[in-house]
Amino acid sequence: MAANIPVIGGVREETGPVNARADAEWKAGSWARLSLRLALRAMINPRLAVDLVRMLWAFRAQQWYRQPPFLPVPPAAYIRWRMYTAYGDETAVPPIEDVIRFARWRRRVMHL
Repeated sequence: MAANIPVIGGVREETGPVNARADAEWKAGSWARLSLRLALRAMINPRLAVDLVRMLWAFRAQQWYRQPPFLPVPPAAYIRWRMYTAYGDETAVPPIEDVIRFARWRRRVMHL
């Protein structure tokens, strides 16, 4: 059964059962899994923890404290756009090494 999924710039047709897609995403990577792995790496490397927190803070939504869930996280539309421009798929979850590399690069470039 195919479903139309709205995406930035149009509609994409999704094929295959939803559960199969969810299973594949968890195996390939999910945002929860990525967050957990980054937290574990940050506990081992405090400098990385500082870099990741600074990166998250820089990308937070404006006036995040006025809208639920009251967390300083980036807007979902921004994340979808970043994943589309970086990986060609707005539902992509970046590899942990890409996130770490970007956080470290950001620190060096911005002299943080």
